[in-house]
Amino acid sequence: MEKRPDALLLKFAGTNCDEETARALRAVGFEAEIMPFPLVTQERIEQADLVVLAGGFSYGDYIMAGKLAQLELQQKLGSPLKTFHEHGGFLLGICNGFQILMRLGLLPEGSLIHNVNGRFICRWVGLEQASTDSLYLAQLPATFELPIAHAEGRFVAPEGQSATYREQGHVALTYVEDVNGSEERIAGIQDASRRVFGLMPHPERFLYREHHCDPDWAGDAEWGWGYFFFKSIHDAIVLKRETTKQEASA
Repeated sequence: MEKRPDALLLKFAGTNCDEETARALRAVGFEAEIMPFPLVTQERIEQADLVVLAGGFSYGDYIMAGKLAQLELQQKLGSPLKTFHEHGGFLLGICNGFQILMRLGLLPEGSLIHNVNGRFICRWVGLEQASTDSLYLAQLPATFELPIAHAEGRFVAPEGQSATYREQGHVALTYVEDVNGSEERIAGIQDASRRVFGLMPHPERFLYREHHCDPDWAGDAEWGWGYFFFKSIHDAIVLKRETTKQEASA
């Protein structure tokens, strides 16, 4: 039997969405392991197909969201993560994980700062696909919805760059309406390789139909939109593996 894709979830003090994210990954066909950051090694990173930074409040966000986790990652695993990416690995950051990825410089330059209203926002939001080539959104419709829960989710970039990112296909996901003041209504960003993806909404919180706030959502559908988000990643990794095998045997 073909080995299931391997997802490694890095857990920091304060990470609190790892179990839900691992559950979603397993539901679509991943082997998923949650590992406390002090135990993570270069060798374990190299074994993974997907490295995930889940949501939560790493180190309490006491300095700024994701900053302390970024500093620890940079010091201990900065080079291995870069090599992992260069060798074809996938990286996903959700909410706090997105903030960490931005600070690590693994996504186009920018920052996630306090919402324009200065408050924590917890609500369902409409989303739109803003690119046609996102490996993480391939099985989702052009518009869908997910919940958000963040205080520092407003995306900003150097002057004029947010519009450029949209033109270059780096902007993968946008809010249907302005919910937090993000430039270009940006909700999710991808790198040039399309293998690094960060988003503020929480797909792991809408795995099953019953997770939706409307009990009548989609009638008798079994899965929520989060399932198809994670299934997109799974299938992209499986396809990449098969393509690599074919190329090696050619």
